[in-house]
Amino acid sequence: MTIQWKIKPFEALSVNELYDLLKLRSEIFVVEQNCVYLDLDGKDKLALHLFAEFEGKVVAHARLIKPGISFDNASIGRVVVDAHYRDRKWGHDLMREAIAGIAQHYGESKITIGAQLYLKKFYESHGFVQTSDMYLEDDIPHIDMKRE
Repeated sequence: MTIQWKIKPFEALSVNELYDLLKLRSEIFVVEQNCVYLDLDGKDKLALHLFAEFEGKVVAHARLIKPGISFDNASIGRVVVDAHYRDRKWGHDLMREAIAGIAQHYGESKITIGAQLYLKKFYESHGFVQTSDMYLEDDIPHIDMKRE
């Protein structure tokens, strides 16, 4: 079985897809990273949801957000890959799909992200450069990065 990528607006997500996306984000951002924060920030309803399914399970997700909502530029957020599948390097596929999705759906090539600092080299490998000093978001070191 191969991985299947999908992009859907919020209102096109099935109840099961939405549940699986939120469950994955909670598993990683709340439980794995031991960070209590409000994941549901109101942007999900405004975003396109890129996600991958493998063997009937959501294994990766990112939000594609149009310019003017999170940053002046388009943005990619809530980038997550199920811990059980990280050895397959699907995070790189997720970023390639996200960048292409921003271009296809929003006609944008400039993308700004708020990245966890420890992932700086990962995002640099996809053309992003650091544009801010380190700051804490939910007690986790972050930096802003842009891709022109």
